[in-house]
Amino acid sequence: QVQLIESGGGLVQAGGSLRLSCALSGRMFSTYAMGWFRQAPGKEREFVAAISSSAGTTFYGDFVKGRFTISRDNAKNIVFLQMNSLTPEDTAFYYCAAKQTESGSYYYIDRDDYDSWGQGTQVTVSS
Repeated sequence: QVQLIESGGGLVQAGGSLRLSCALSGRMFSTYAMGWFRQAPGKEREFVAAISSSAGTTFYGDFVKGRFTISRDNAKNIVFLQMNSLTPEDTAFYYCAAKQTESGSYYYIDRDDYDSWGQGTQVTVSS
């Protein structure tokens, strides 16, 4: 397993933006497909976004509706989640996840597919 450390969460007003980062320790970051999930109090952890190891393919949860962008920098072992037009409904703990894969083009949307998880970062959107 690898270690994942998220950062970038915080308090923002509705309509604002945040950029989350997730740093992966260890080598061979480019062999990991990455994902972002979130969990609000009393709710299940839900899929937010995923990116293939090559960064060639991405996928988003239905609620994203063009507001978020997932990207990665394989040279720096970091994956990002740019979140724009935030609403109070986006308030949650956001988690980064990694899955080692031999495919450069696959992404994964099921949380059970992922091997490693970060500790999460809190995002709070005020109205």
